[in-house]
Amino acid sequence: MPKLSDTKIRAAKPRQKPYKLFDSDGLFLIVTPTGSKWWRQRYRYAGKEQLLSLGVYDEISLADARERSAEIRKQVAKGADPSAHRKAQTAALVDAKANTLKAVALAWHAKFKPQWTDHHAHRVLQRIEDNVFPWIGTKPIRDVTSADILACIDRIAQRHAYDTARRVLQILKKIFKWAIGRGLIAASPAAHIEPKEQLPSVDVTHRAAITDPVQLGVLIRAIEGYTGGFVVKCALKLIALTFVRPGELRRAEWPEFQLEGKEPTWRIPASKMKMGGEDHIVPLSAQAVAVLREIQPLTGADDRGYVFPGTRNSSRPLSENTLNAALRTMGFAQEQHSSHGFRRTASTLLNLQQWNKDAIELQLAHMPRDKVRATYNGADHLPLRRKMMQAWSDYLDGLRAGNKIVPIRQRA
Repeated sequence: MPKLSDTKIRAAKPRQKPYKLFDSDGLFLIVTPTGSKWWRQRYRYAGKEQLLSLGVYDEISLADARERSAEIRKQVAKGADPSAHRKAQTAALVDAKANTLKAVALAWHAKFKPQWTDHHAHRVLQRIEDNVFPWIGTKPIRDVTSADILACIDRIAQRHAYDTARRVLQILKKIFKWAIGRGLIAASPAAHIEPKEQLPSVDVTHRAAITDPVQLGVLIRAIEGYTGGFVVKCALKLIALTFVRPGELRRAEWPEFQLEGKEPTWRIPASKMKMGGEDHIVPLSAQAVAVLREIQPLTGADDRGYVFPGTRNSSRPLSENTLNAALRTMGFAQEQHSSHGFRRTASTLLNLQQWNKDAIELQLAHMPRDKVRATYNGADHLPLRRKMMQAWSDYLDGLRAGNKIVPIRQRA
């Protein structure tokens, strides 16, 4: 028969030394000199007497303490050690709190960041910080479900940002695969989620490009007549002349440019390049230098900062959508041409004009230097690339003027 009651427990007064009030089946209460009352459970395991704390009275009622006592006795009857069981539960709770999706994702990011360019590392982290962490970042990674992931992907898709949705899913797949290898989870909840089954099938229009010389002439004239903003106009003129990636153009800074002398050059730091490796050298034509000279008094008076700063915040570069928005304003639809499309335009027409293929690929920064063919390698062939870039600029001038289309074949 139980010996304790709530009335008896509440009536128990503190003494000079701790004392015990026994209930039954090993359950008892310790009353401390400060007046605190702690539940304890005595049991025997492996021939030894053990004690387990069950909590403080009031927080743990008499009825609750008896239930916990009964559960402990059941564990002992099954041959289990209740103390070891509790330690395992505590460790699992600590492990779950330490291994949230956010914590694991950040560890994965830190692991692979040294292999990436600074720009790529920033973009990867930004995508999961913006689209994943606010919703499921605090959830233990082992508790993340396919439904959780799909909710994140659907939320992105509702903004019609389908490319971002695909990239976020790709990142999550890599994080969960890494977590499996670390023994944090047994299986990936993203493994069977396929973009083609969850997202609309859309054309890759962000790389749409004009490759017809006549239409290209129309585009160049439209850029020349653009009135939507001087900085944007200069940015479009320069990307047409240099066919660098839009991100490389937007984040260009004045210290990267050497405009003096007979061989003006734009040296893009490796940290800004998609493929990393080494700095990317862009020989500047006379027309490209003229564009830079034109904008320099506005954005490069102290030879510092972005060449093409944001329209609202000069401490940040032009936004990713600014150039494409300008093209739309000029009447060029998304499926016709894009800021990235200048690369395809140049690649297509320069190849048609039979310029050295390696020179084209290297100028597009498509080829890591250690994979460039032995017949064409790096800075030793800058004269050929410089000649090609000047010929390309002259060609665009001719198209802008509406001249008869003349091939810009490589000269010996």
